[in-house]
Formats: sequence, structure tokens, C-alpha cells
Amino acid sequence: MSVFTPVPEPILADWLKDYAIGRLVELKGISAGVQNSNFFVTTTLGRYVLTLFEDMSRAELPYYLHLMAHLARHGLPVPGPIANRHNEYLGTLQERPAALVVRLSGASEMNPGVAHCEKVGAMLAGLHLAGQSYGRRQENPRGAGWRSATAAVVRPFLPADEQALLDAELAFQASVDIESLPAGAIHADLFRDNVLWDDDDGTPRIGGVIDFYFAGYDALLFDVAVTVNDWCAQPDAALDPQRTAALLEAYHAERPFTDAERAAWPAMLRAAALRFWLSRAADFHQPRAGEMVLVKDPDEYRDILRLRAACVPPLPL
Repeated sequence: MSVFTPVPEPILADWLKDYAIGRLVELKGISAGVQNSNFFVTTTLGRYVLTLFEDMSRAELPYYLHLMAHLARHGLPVPGPIANRHNEYLGTLQERPAALVVRLSGASEMNPGVAHCEKVGAMLAGLHLAGQSYGRRQENPRGAGWRSATAAVVRPFLPADEQALLDAELAFQASVDIESLPAGAIHADLFRDNVLWDDDDGTPRIGGVIDFYFAGYDALLFDVAVTVNDWCAQPDAALDPQRTAALLEAYHAERPFTDAERAAWPAMLRAAALRFWLSRAADFHQPRAGEMVLVKDPDEYRDILRLRAACVPPLPL
């Protein structure tokens, strides 16, 4: 969530007349994230998040907005999109596709413990189960095809040892059979900063799961691997055994892993690491201009990939 396209307050105030959410009180840009322009919007009737989509086509956006609405209807803590007076979730603002969603309460926990990971594992399983009845299908936008294309773009910027790592991993992933793995709608970006916690009484409770704009149809295990790589990694990139076990066991209790998923676990952890190394490397070496732009360090996921390729324990269940 960055700001590439600014929105003047008078223009937003006029745009909000097409919604039944009151008058504009406050507009504030959000600096976290890397893909779209995002703002906190406060009106006389509530608090919302406004997103201007910088790279996605208007045709692909209904998948994400209706997925969020679907999950919210199933009781998951997902920000429901707001329809305008024409009953449409998607509008146009500053010549960009734009949408409003409910702003959920809570704050991110960047130093999660075992209890946090347990809650995240159970919630992710619930998301996957609810997603099975989602009628729309759109392939993971950061899937195998994107990884191959992006690797070709970033490879010339890498030193020789990283080029060798990239080439070896692409070759390995090409040999992995994911067709036998359970698939469905996945979040694909469930990092610590995309989960909000409401734990005023000392008990961790998930108040919200946000940023569904990398979601798509893919192996459910890939989503689990993305989540474990972030929530359970130690400073040296190794997986913390207690947090990893808590997350995976809580997930497994809601949606049991199959034998095929157990066999594919090391490969999925590597695929998840490769995806974020490539996206961060692309943002780092070819940054986009904007008012408030966050570019994350690609070396973190390069190191995670190296370690996962060297040694990954089996599913600890």
C-alpha cells in the first residue's frame, strides 16, 4: 500500500457523493505496501480504506472485490467492499479504477508468538474452506508464468552467484508436479502486516485480514508456505520450530493436509520464497515513481530461498 497517484481532498469529496457513507472528514495516505495507491478515508458515517489500482486492469478487479465480499459473508474478518449508488464495487478516480472497503480495527503484530501463529493457521484454513464455494476463478497473478517472466527481467541485475541460484530454482520448480495438490482461492500475501490484531485483554484475536489484491486460484499449500515463510522465520531465515508447528497444526485441524501436500511441502516453501525474492528484486531494480513508495529488501527472501533449498524439515504433524 503506497501512494503513486495523489488524490486532492476536493476531488475525493465530490467522488464520495456517489456513495451513501457520509461526507469526507479526513484523507490520509498509507505508506506501507508496494502495489497500489492507498488511503485512509474518514467520513461522517465511518472509516474506510480507498485503493486506486495502478497496474491491474478493470476487467480483473471484480475477482478480488467479490472474493472479499464472499469471505466476509462467510464470517471471516475480511474488509467488505462498499457499493456505490449504482450497486457497483468498482469506480473511477483520478483516471484509475478505485474501490472503497471497510477499515477494520486492530494493528499488525510484527513479532508474533506461538499463540499468534496458531490463530493465523486456523484462520487461513477457514479462508481456504470458504473459498471453495467461490464461483469465480482467476489464476494466481504471481504464479509460475509470472515467476519465469520476472526472472528474465531481474536476472541481468544480479551477481553471478544469485543468477546461478535463480537458474537452479527455476529448473527445480519446473519439475514440481502441483496438479495433484488441492487448489482454490488463496490470499497469496498473508504477511504479518496484512493481519490486524485486537487483543486488548491480552488474548490474541484476529481483527482483520487485509490486502487481497494478489489473491488467485492456486495450490492451497502454496498459500500456507507463503504464510509460514513470513510468520515463522527467525532472523537467520530458519523456521522457528514452535511457531511453525503451531501454525501448521492449527491449519491441519481445520483442513487436513493430504499425502501429496506432505510430499510437496519443501518445494512449496521454495516456490513461495522465490516468488517474493523476484517481486522485491523487480521493485528494487526497477522502482516506480510515487509520493510514498515502500521498496522492500530482496536479500531477505534470497536468503530464505537459499536456506529452504538446502534443508527443509517435513510437515511437523
